[in-house]
Amino acid sequence: MNPKENYLHEFFRIFFANKQLVKRVFLVFAVIALVLPLVLKQSFDITAQVIVQSKKLSQGDATTSLTVDNATFIPPSLADMETESNILRSPALIRQTISELRDKGEYTPAPGVFNTLVLQPIKRFITSPLREYVINPVKTALGMETDPVRDTTLDTLTQEAIDKLKIETLPGSNVISIIYSFGDPHQGTQFVAALLQNYLASRQELQSIDLPQTFYETKKHQYQVRLDGLEGTRLALLEGVGSSDPKEEITFRLNAINTEEQALNLYQDRRLQSQRWLDYLKTSLAAASNNKLNDYTFPYTFTTTVDNVAFEDREIKQMGEALTNQVSRYMNDLAIFQPSSEPMLLTREQITRTRQQFLKVVSNRIQERTNDLAIVSSVIDQKTARIAEFKNRIHQLQETQSKLRQMDTEIDALHAAFSTYAQRFAESSTARSLDNDLSNARVLSPPYEPTEAAFPKPFLIIPFGLLTGLLLAIALVYVREFFDHRFKAPAQITHELGLPVLLVINDQSVEPINPHKNWSVPRLVHWVRN
Repeated sequence: MNPKENYLHEFFRIFFANKQLVKRVFLVFAVIALVLPLVLKQSFDITAQVIVQSKKLSQGDATTSLTVDNATFIPPSLADMETESNILRSPALIRQTISELRDKGEYTPAPGVFNTLVLQPIKRFITSPLREYVINPVKTALGMETDPVRDTTLDTLTQEAIDKLKIETLPGSNVISIIYSFGDPHQGTQFVAALLQNYLASRQELQSIDLPQTFYETKKHQYQVRLDGLEGTRLALLEGVGSSDPKEEITFRLNAINTEEQALNLYQDRRLQSQRWLDYLKTSLAAASNNKLNDYTFPYTFTTTVDNVAFEDREIKQMGEALTNQVSRYMNDLAIFQPSSEPMLLTREQITRTRQQFLKVVSNRIQERTNDLAIVSSVIDQKTARIAEFKNRIHQLQETQSKLRQMDTEIDALHAAFSTYAQRFAESSTARSLDNDLSNARVLSPPYEPTEAAFPKPFLIIPFGLLTGLLLAIALVYVREFFDHRFKAPAQITHELGLPVLLVINDQSVEPINPHKNWSVPRLVHWVRN
């Protein structure tokens, strides 16, 4: 081939030289493109969208009810959206949906041609004759358990639904898109709608605290019995110590102990003071009994101080003054009279009698103070015993209060638990209304039944099929021309052999005229053959 030859001329030469092959290849692909939309199984795209509004964090406790005010909502993260997508595409959820629709007779997908002609016979052969006559006998001979024959239709439908179901989160949003490709638009729409309902119910079950009603009733009865037992034990403890409020009684006893101890300290001081004065008086009385006649009166005035007020003993004072006067007069008379004179003897007798009377009165006063000291000691003993009794009572009440505190702690815990179960029992009875208010997921776009099939699309298949057939026919022609080494032009002889061309004889045969009627099938067949 001459490289300087016109390539466009060469292209048309090869094209028209092999126009019969081009026509046949093009027509084959045209037929395929026209038949393919009729042969391929139609598939409809059922679409829906779910919006996850927020993620709920409960802020309530056992004493509050489940209301909107007790929950905080935050925007969902990418991990939360992926979790929601995984719940939607869960095989268990899809299997449950298909099973429910099959039980209602609303999901009967028609198998494809390949599935009907190839896969189903192979599966039937494997699951019945091959398993029964080959696999199970071999397992029995080896001592292995044989596989029972079971219906795998639901498994197959579930896997097909998973393959045809496209679930993804729209970029930069909290919206999940669901696209399901199915041959029957009505059944596909029902499947997507049921899948969304089961998804919302599954989400609610994952976040819900609902339990069977019998469980709440049993728990309620158990906690009531336990509370009755604890309250009875608490009442028995209070009756055992004879107190309705140990804490208040302990406070009262402590105040009483404080008062008694103050009084006890006063009586102890008084006893100590009285004991010292009594010892002093006894010593002074013994000394006064041995005094001489001219000694003066007793060295103690018997003055009693009460509330900073001094009270004197008048009898002691008068006798002391009289004795002092007699002694003074005697001493004065002693300078005038003889000691043995009668006036002096009479005076000494009076002094002796007055002294004896005074000492007797002092002895009586000492005896009185001794009795008073004994009374003070008995009062001190009584108050000491009373304080000890108060302390024993306080110790008993403190032990009871410690037990009551433990009982109250357990009773409070049971009250809180009982309140929680009662609250949850009330919530479970109104779960539907609460779910409608608190669910953070909504169906943004419910599925609707499409009117146009998503696959196949004839307006795309036919033009692309015709173009593909034309290009492939041209490619085959050029491949054929590449492997055909015959001379097709005079210039090839000169170029390849180096010999001059002396004569060129053209083909003078005329193409046969198509004798058939225009736009008829025989005319088309004649055109294809020639």
